[in-house]
Amino acid sequence: MANALDLPILQKIYDFYKLFREFSEKFPKKDRFTIGQRCEEHTLILIEELIRVSKSSRAQKSQLLFDISVKLDTLKVLIRLLKDTKILDLRRYARLEEHLFEIGKMLGGWIKSMH
Repeated sequence: MANALDLPILQKIYDFYKLFREFSEKFPKKDRFTIGQRCEEHTLILIEELIRVSKSSRAQKSQLLFDISVKLDTLKVLIRLLKDTKILDLRRYARLEEHLFEIGKMLGGWIKSMH
């Protein structure tokens, strides 16, 4: 069983979180404590769930990975909403989206390997 901290996908979501925190400090206060906080919570849940799946049996992994995929898709929509409502500028959005795209590819590969 792999150590959760050795998972490249976990490192990628960890890096995403640090970048998001940096950007969210510049959000207007009302947005920082609503949608910004929601994005942060989703990201932290993803970290927790990735650690959980890394310690799970093969039989449990498939459902857990599906749940992580749903949470990741939700986070992508929330980040896009930040851009569309002009809370997040296009340059910062692109940087975050790049991380999310990579995380999605890694997660998709992991899901495929389970089947």
